[in-house]
Amino acid sequence: MSTPLLDRRALLGLGAGCAVAALAWRMAGDGDAAAVAATPAPFQLTDAEWRKRLSPQAYKVLRQAATEFPYTSPLNSEHRKGVFVCAGCALPLFSSTRKFDSGTGWPSFWDHLPHAIGERSDTSLGEERIEVHCARCAGHLGHVFNDGPQPTGLRYCMNGVAMAFKAA
Repeated sequence: MSTPLLDRRALLGLGAGCAVAALAWRMAGDGDAAAVAATPAPFQLTDAEWRKRLSPQAYKVLRQAATEFPYTSPLNSEHRKGVFVCAGCALPLFSSTRKFDSGTGWPSFWDHLPHAIGERSDTSLGEERIEVHCARCAGHLGHVFNDGPQPTGLRYCMNGVAMAFKAA
């Protein structure tokens, strides 16, 4: 008796998941396939596994919240159509359609993909800033500021070494 109930629950869950994905796709507005991703499952590795997986610079940024030097990332001048993903776990983070040249020396975006990032308060420089991290692996990506272009007015200022680019 319990097997049919489980099958119906699974079917209902699948239907609900499809509805959420369709809503996310519609809300993204620019047709990004990556925008339909649901809240990602946690991605956790040991410190030794992270060190093996990442370059020394990417490890310092993603796992220790360091900042790369401005104008050093090739992603700063990346203008092809595609998606910027987390260098730690490959979660899609930002669409190329939301990238802009902020003049700061770091890749900047006016919005992120749904369920892609988390935010937390950062007072490490003596003033409050909003740190941005990957929603899946919690890797440090950069910070968000209120001096970006419309329609959001936000500037997601990201460390290029914390991301990789996947061309469309």
